[in-house]
Amino acid sequence: MKALLKRLAGAPGGSRTKWFVLVGWLILAAALGPLAGKLGEVEESGPNAFLPRGAESAQVNTELEKFRRDAVMPAVTVYSAAGPGATIGAAERAKAEADRAAFARYAADGEQVSRVLPSDDGKALMVVVPLSSEDGISDKVEEIRTVAGANAPPGLDVEVGGPAGSLIDQIAVFDSLDSTLMIATGIVVAVLLLITYRSPVLWLFPLLSVGFAAVLTQVGTYLLAKYAGLPVDPQSAGILMVLVFGVGTDYALLLIARYREELHRHKDRHTAMRLALHRSGPAILASAGTVAVGLACLSLADINSSRSMGLVGAVGVVCGFLAMITILPALLVIAGRWVFWPFVPHVTRTPGAGAAAPARRSVTVWSRIGTAVARRPRWSWLMSVAATGVLAVSALGIDMGLQQSEMFQDKPESVVAQERISAHYPSGASDPATIVTDAGRAGAVEAAVSEVSGVARVEDGERTPDGRLATLSVVLEDAPDSQAAKDTIDVLRSEVRTVDGAKALVGGTTAQTLDTQRAADRDLRTVIPVVLVVVLLVLVWLLRAIVAPVLLLATVVISYFAALGASNLLFEHVLGYAGVDWSIPLMGFVFLVALGIDYNIFLMHRVREESVRLGHARGVLEGLTTTGGVITSAGVVLAATFAVFAGLPLVTMAQMGVIVGIGVLLDTFLVRTVLVPALALDLGRWFWWPGRLFRAAGPEQRETPEQDPEPEQEPEQERAPERV
Repeated sequence: MKALLKRLAGAPGGSRTKWFVLVGWLILAAALGPLAGKLGEVEESGPNAFLPRGAESAQVNTELEKFRRDAVMPAVTVYSAAGPGATIGAAERAKAEADRAAFARYAADGEQVSRVLPSDDGKALMVVVPLSSEDGISDKVEEIRTVAGANAPPGLDVEVGGPAGSLIDQIAVFDSLDSTLMIATGIVVAVLLLITYRSPVLWLFPLLSVGFAAVLTQVGTYLLAKYAGLPVDPQSAGILMVLVFGVGTDYALLLIARYREELHRHKDRHTAMRLALHRSGPAILASAGTVAVGLACLSLADINSSRSMGLVGAVGVVCGFLAMITILPALLVIAGRWVFWPFVPHVTRTPGAGAAAPARRSVTVWSRIGTAVARRPRWSWLMSVAATGVLAVSALGIDMGLQQSEMFQDKPESVVAQERISAHYPSGASDPATIVTDAGRAGAVEAAVSEVSGVARVEDGERTPDGRLATLSVVLEDAPDSQAAKDTIDVLRSEVRTVDGAKALVGGTTAQTLDTQRAADRDLRTVIPVVLVVVLLVLVWLLRAIVAPVLLLATVVISYFAALGASNLLFEHVLGYAGVDWSIPLMGFVFLVALGIDYNIFLMHRVREESVRLGHARGVLEGLTTTGGVITSAGVVLAATFAVFAGLPLVTMAQMGVIVGIGVLLDTFLVRTVLVPALALDLGRWFWWPGRLFRAAGPEQRETPEQDPEPEQEPEQERAPERV
C-alpha cells in the first residue's frame, strides 16, 4: 500500500503518467466547469445566515415565518430640513404626501403605507413602506429612492433606509465582491510572481494551476452545499477565492523552488520532479492539513457566518493542495526546463557529491541573517519576543464592536437615513424590536414591556392564521445598535419571561446584534483551544518531537497578538475606524495560526531534513538559507492577497485583510527568520526532545558559522544546493 501511494504521489512527474494527469484535469474542468458558476444559487443570505445558531433572535425570525407567506421588510423614507433652524413647511409636506401616494404600488399585498409621520421638533417627516422581502425587493427600493429623490424642494434632504434599505446596500457590496476580489487578487498574484521568478513564462504556470483549483473549489463547495448542507454565505464565498489564490500560490512556490534545486542535480526533469514531490510533499501536506483542519474547527462556532467561512475555507485549501501537487508538476514537466528562462537551471553537481564533500554555498541575505542569529541566539530571540510584545500591548486597548453606521468605509444611503431618524425621532422608530408571544397573553406582555425604561411605545402587530401567535412592535428610545438599546433588550427579555404562559421571544436588529456579540465571546473560548490542540498534534506528527512543536505554536500565538496590536494602531490612528468588529479576533486567530504555522512547517521540515545530515546547528542554518527566499516570496504573496480586502467597502472585511496581512508579514520576516532559528540554536538538541534527533545528537557544542569555510560566490541561477 505504501509503495502504491508513493507511485501515485510521483505520477505527475512521470514520463507517461504526466499526460494522464493533464488529460484528467482537462476532462474534470470541462465536465464540472458549468457547475462552478452556480455557487451563488446555494448562498444563504436569509435573516439567520449571519446569526448564532439557537439564538433567541434567530428563533424569532423562524417564528415570524408562520405569520405570512411573504415576510414584510419596511423601507423608511425620511425627509429632513437642511440647515440650522430650518423647519418643515407646506411644500415639504406636500412632497411627502405625493410620495406616499406613489409608494402605495410598492407595498406588500394586504399592507398599507404609513401616514406621513412628523417629528416632534418639526424638522423631519417619515413614511414607512412595507415591502415583501421575496418579491423583487432590490428593484422596489431603487424605485422608491428614485421617486423620493425627484422634485424635492430646495433645502430638503431625502433618504431611504430602514431594514430594506440597509439590506439592499449590503447586497450591493456583495454583488460586486466576487468579481472585484478575483480581478484584484489575480493581478496582485501575477505581478508578484513576475517579480519573484523574473521570467516572462514561469509565472503563468502557478496562475494556471490556481485557475484549475478555483474551478474545483467552486464545484466542490456547490455540491457540498446543495447535497451535504455545507453553509455558504456571500462573505465566505468572497473570501474563498482569495484563500485559494493565497495558499495555492504558496504551495506552488515551495514546489517550484524544490524542483529547481533538483534540476541542478539531475539531468532528467522527470526524476527531478519526482524527487521534488517526494521531498517537499510532506511539508505541503502538513501545511494544507493544518490550515484545513484549523479552519474546520470553526464548525464548533455558534455564529453561522463563522462556521460558513471555516468550512468553506477548508474546502478551498484541500482543492488548492490537490491542484498544486498534481496539475502544476505535470505542466512543469511537460514544458521542460525552458520555462525558467532566462535563469534556466543546469546540472552543476552529481547526485552523490553532496554527501561526500562540503558544498559550495552562495552568500545570500539569508545566510548572513543565519550567521548573525547564530552568533547571539539568546539575544536574538529575546529581542524578537520584546518587539512582538510591544506590539501586542496595543491589543489591550481595542474598542470592540461596530455600530451599523460604522460598518461601511463610505456611508451608504441607509446609514445616512438612520442618522436623520435618530436626530429627529426616537432612535428605534425605523427599526423596532419584535416580540413573538402567545396570542392569548399578548395583552399581559404589552403591559409588562410598556413600563420598561428605554421603551418609547409598544404597537400591536400581526397574528398567525390559526390565531395562536401574535407579534408586538417595541419602539426603543435609543439607536438600534447602541449599548443602551442592547441593555433595554436584556430588560425586555427578563420582563416577558415573568408573564406566565406567554412563551414570549424578543428579536429584531438590536437583539440580533446583542446575540452575535455574546456568541462571538463564547466562540473565542470554545474554538481557540481546539485549534491550538489540533495544530500542536500536526506539528508533533511532522517533527517527531514535543519541545519544538510547543515553541513553534507559542511563536505563532505571540505573532497573532502582535498583529492584533499593530492592526489596532492602524485602525485607530491611520484608517480611523471606530472599533473592531466582534468577529475579527476569532477569525483573525484561526487564519493566522493556521496560515502562520505554514512557514514554520516549511522551515522546520527542511531544518529537520538537514539536521539529520549536517547536525543540529548547521542544519538550522542550512534550512534557513535554503528556504529563506521561497518562504519570503510566499509570505509576501499571501499578505498581498489578503491586503486586497483593505480596499473593500465593508469595514469588517477590510479589518480581516489588514490583520491577516500584518500577521503573515510578521511570521515571514521576524518569527520564521529570527525568532524560530534563534530558539532552535539556543536550545540545541533539546529542541528535538524527546525525538530521534535529540537521542542521536548526544551532548554537543554549539556550532557557529565561523567554524565553516568561507562560502564561495557563484551565480544564483547556477547554485547547487546541498543534496538532501
